[in-house]
Amino acid sequence: MFKKITAIEPVSLIPAAREELKQYAGEVILYDDIPNDDEEILRRIGDADGVLVSYTSQIRRPVLERCPNLRYIGMCCSLYSEASANVDIACARERGIRVLGIRDYGDRGVVEYVLYQLIRILHGFDYPMWQEEPLELTGLRVGIVGLGVSGGMIADALLMMGARVSYFSRTRKPEKEAAGIAYLPLEELLAKNQVVITCLNKNVILLHEEQFRYLGNKKILMNTSIGTASDTEALRDWLESGDNLYCCDTEAAIGDPSGKLIERKNVICMRTSVGRTRQAFELLSRKVLDNIRLCLAEQGE
Repeated sequence: MFKKITAIEPVSLIPAAREELKQYAGEVILYDDIPNDDEEILRRIGDADGVLVSYTSQIRRPVLERCPNLRYIGMCCSLYSEASANVDIACARERGIRVLGIRDYGDRGVVEYVLYQLIRILHGFDYPMWQEEPLELTGLRVGIVGLGVSGGMIADALLMMGARVSYFSRTRKPEKEAAGIAYLPLEELLAKNQVVITCLNKNVILLHEEQFRYLGNKKILMNTSIGTASDTEALRDWLESGDNLYCCDTEAAIGDPSGKLIERKNVICMRTSVGRTRQAFELLSRKVLDNIRLCLAEQGE
């Protein structure tokens, strides 16, 4: 059992999970706002031996080195790699602090968003119709860049709706290819498809000036990655030079610090994270609690 678990910021736990936390710690403190700086993070952690953090704050070496009681950090957000994490996992490991994160809790909402956005554009539902007459997803050439869990689910859904789906990924997916989803090199995928959907890990940027030249004109680019998947200047030039559309859910998915691209008529941004649904929060909560139980079991408690 932990002596004290502190959530240093909102971590999206459902009420039942907040209550269950009390089974694993003598004291539970849950903050409902985001700390402004490292000093505030340190103040909130205090003498806690367990900490929960979401994606909006960073726990880096200068903080970890001043938290002698800390033995566990639970990331209530996607942990794809040590390099992209908002917790300094290497430093935590040096100090004997266990770090566990979660994955794959908001994917269904992302799939629903992709279908919704494409259908409204193709049919002209509350948005100018993409071509001269309404189009179905049937026969639409769609390329998926990154065929992880969410990318694979998007590909499956579009395939079921009759789209002609291809993919590019660092690793080949034989089971997807057997189902009819063709592998293409990135440049070929960009050139051949009418719609390209990026489903990449955080901080992975694959689309630069050269890739946008292959993508060409009269295309729809949709980004479902955590953060941008494109070089900002190259994306801006592509949007300004042709009859193209860019779709995403959050401002961060555009990757434009100036805030100008989001105002363009050919940028459709929902300004909300489409994966943050009630079902996603329930799954997130279950995985966060599972990680706490795992940590305690590893430490013989």
